Amino acid sequence: MKLKSIILLISLLTVYPISAQKAVRKNIRQGNKSYNEQKYEQAANHYEEALKINPNALEPNFNLGNTYYRQNEWDKSIEQQNHYLLLEKENPQKLASGWHNIGNALLHKKDLEKSMEAYKNALRMNPEDDETRYNLAVVQKMIKDNEEEQEQEEQQEQNKDQNDGDQQQPPEQQDKPKKPEEQTEPEQMSRDNARQILQAIEQDEKETQERLNEMKAEERRQKAQENRRQNKDW
Repeated sequence: MKLKSIILLISLLTVYPISAQKAVRKNIRQGNKSYNEQKYEQAANHYEEALKINPNALEPNFNLGNTYYRQNEWDKSIEQQNHYLLLEKENPQKLASGWHNIGNALLHKKDLEKSMEAYKNALRMNPEDDETRYNLAVVQKMIKDNEEEQEQEEQQEQNKDQNDGDQQQPPEQQDKPKKPEEQTEPEQMSRDNARQILQAIEQDEKETQERLNEMKAEERRQKAQENRRQNKDW
């Protein structure tokens, strides 16, 4: 399961003074750097500083939600991503990323039904997202396994009550005791699915770091090109 990341600098509203825009961009860059170094508390502080200047800036809102997620602050991550979804009006893929990350956080909270709905919302925004489709299939299987496990437990309880009633009858009226159904695959399958998800999260962190390194290199190349153009114009 992968956490969707948008760790890119974006254009800010032109109504903000140049100095304010620079301060927001600076805090975003510092936040991204700290995030890349897994210094999530520092990253959160920088994103929060950016949002003090421009509360509606999309990137720090989204990245702050991801940072809370990395700190295992599931409720804060969900709240922040929901706030981001209210601000993002145009890009379906970014909306899908927000819903995907909400689904991940809800899964950590073991709220499977809401997690499933979040993944469905992500797929409505981006039907081609195979990662979200996989997560949805896993959660649906976990829900089904839990339901089957609950049915087994209820059946075992009914068998137990029936056996207790039979034991109170005269010996000649007693039926052969029934064996409680054994606990089998559903519970084990749920544990296996949960393990798959946690392994996928760990793999996502590695891939996210690699993407961040690539984006930082691209940012440096663009900055160097801009400097060369400015020197030429001068």
